Amino acid sequence: MLVAFSVAPSGTGRGDGSVSDAVAAAVRIVRESGLPHRTDAMFTTVEGTWDQCFDVVRRATEAVQPFGSRVSLVLKADIRPGFDGQLEAKVQRVEDALSQSGESSRSRS
Repeated sequence: MLVAFSVAPSGTGRGDGSVSDAVAAAVRIVRESGLPHRTDAMFTTVEGTWDQCFDVVRRATEAVQPFGSRVSLVLKADIRPGFDGQLEAKVQRVEDALSQSGESSRSRS
């Protein structure tokens, strides 16, 4: 399964509204988990079993709690039993389809 999640504190008291320290604490948990993962500007995606993924999400959420008075968590899951390596494979299938149509994200400026 793939689980994409975004976790951030609110009520931080920071004038600039930045949550980068809190997000870094969450991403540290993900990286230490050993699960395949990818972090982008909006979400972190992890791949593993139901228990593995949701354990990481829980611990990442707990790591964010000290940074504010509340925590917001957004989740999206792709549950596809019997498929592994989809973190890379799903992206590759899209790239392959783009290549067949003569377009590729790598060739765009």
